[in-house]
Amino acid sequence: MLTTIASVLDRISRYALALSALGLVAMTVIVGWQVYGRYVLNDTPHWSESLAIFIMNWFILIGAPVGVHERFHIGVVFFKDAMPRPVRFGLEALIHLGTAGFAVAMILYGGQLAETTWSHTIPTLNLPRGLQYVPFVLSGALIILFSASHLARLFAEGPPPPALSGRDGADQAQESAA
Repeated sequence: MLTTIASVLDRISRYALALSALGLVAMTVIVGWQVYGRYVLNDTPHWSESLAIFIMNWFILIGAPVGVHERFHIGVVFFKDAMPRPVRFGLEALIHLGTAGFAVAMILYGGQLAETTWSHTIPTLNLPRGLQYVPFVLSGALIILFSASHLARLFAEGPPPPALSGRDGADQAQESAA
């Protein structure tokens, strides 16, 4: 069951990453067109900067949960890895719960921001301003899914080995003292 869920979440992560990569390419093309228009045609497209920022917001916030899923988000592992296995287990759980808690705030406040600004229009794009904040909600939902998956794996398999040494730092210290 856990492997089936992990497989589905892997697929969701790949799609999110592909969508983010597509957004990065689109933003690059738009900014390239903006530079071409400004310096070659001497006529800057009025929509290009707004659209580039709009797309950047989407691809960053849709790509961020991939970092949570793949466990390459920012973290300080030195102290956690130096702890014995039971303490490391608790710290891992706390990290995933904290990440999920932050994602809940993204959903609540991002949704509130999208709802509050939906009636406003981005003038150069003629799109609702609230659409710019929808990715906070989507990103938060994906981060909760991925954090829950990490918690389930943690409780099923225990904490992963320390990232730096491959062994429990405290257990290693006990072995050298014996």
